[in-house]
Amino acid sequence: MRAPTLASKFTNGLLLVNCRSHGRPVALLRNPASSPARLVATLRSRTVKTAVFECDFSKSDVAGASSPNSVNGLQEYNRLLPCPSHSGPPRIEHLVVPEEGEGPVLDYICEALDLPPLFVADLIHFGAVHYALVSPQPPPTATPEQIRIFKEVTKPSVLKKRASIKGKTVREAQKTFRITDPGQFVEAGTYLRVHVHPKRFPRCYEIDWKSRIISVAESYVVLDKPAGTSVGGTTDNIEETCATFATRALGLVEPLKTTHQIDNCSEGCVVLARTKEYCSIFHGKIRDKKVKKLYLALAVAPMPLGTITHYMRPINMAPRLVSEEFMKGWYLCQLEVMECKKVAWPDSVVEAEYGVEDCGWTKKDVAYECKINLLTDSCPVGRLWFTNCG
Repeated sequence: MRAPTLASKFTNGLLLVNCRSHGRPVALLRNPASSPARLVATLRSRTVKTAVFECDFSKSDVAGASSPNSVNGLQEYNRLLPCPSHSGPPRIEHLVVPEEGEGPVLDYICEALDLPPLFVADLIHFGAVHYALVSPQPPPTATPEQIRIFKEVTKPSVLKKRASIKGKTVREAQKTFRITDPGQFVEAGTYLRVHVHPKRFPRCYEIDWKSRIISVAESYVVLDKPAGTSVGGTTDNIEETCATFATRALGLVEPLKTTHQIDNCSEGCVVLARTKEYCSIFHGKIRDKKVKKLYLALAVAPMPLGTITHYMRPINMAPRLVSEEFMKGWYLCQLEVMECKKVAWPDSVVEAEYGVEDCGWTKKDVAYECKINLLTDSCPVGRLWFTNCG
């Protein structure tokens, strides 16, 4: 199979291709979960009292969300499609359902966040709404009022009355799951996390997906994954994925299933399973080291052959922090540069087509094409190096 290709920059000058940015640079995006939050008590038309943990927006976020028809600085919502050209500013709402809010989850979210039913239905279809039977522990940035509400809804005397968590530990009841049915009943005390602005993948709508199918077998499909797409989706978007669009392109009734991942900014071969059984088979091949991922990359300078080692902070959020020096508790990441040969620098057409990022490099006479073998599973090349680009 043709090796996947990546897009990024390494600290010693490695420049990789095929990284398309459809939003703001990764390093500039705030993580809403770690942002200061404020508690908003809202009263809606049906007098539903709602405890809302709302992420704070910066001024630029509010400006980006505003429109001529905006209300209170937040844009008016209609539907998630057609897909915008870029993702909106981060907006994640954390809610705890009060007694007055019990009922279908779609109705409650519409009341609590003042969103139209079709838009909330779209969010649920996209996989952007999650729930837990019991509210998780508030973050360190939580206000005293938020902590008070958390303690109130998680009192042993309160939890003891809830039949839905009988036989479960509090930790088990705090595990989050994706809402899949707009009519799902939510009871008082249920925690909801609503990703109002899911991460979007407009590239999905530009691709001739049939032309990207390499092979179709009885138990699997091999896809030439385009750059700027997600193989199996994100926490808030399981609709705009390679698996979904390849399924539609082939006219399959049973959705294709992911067996492995390559980074969103990477391009190359992925194997999608047609059955659950083949998922297990392919995972076994990966576990037994029968599958090898080889990457092609462009460097602005010749790369020495051999092993490159670095360390990555074990926190699953952008930007990824890496170090060439050993850091206790950080993941060991190793890759092998197998080949490195001089090639012509991509012309403007190729740069535009494949989203080549030059990272400010001025000398563009020649480039160096490198073949890379990942030696450790914790070495997400494209995702990792892209955070150093620019």
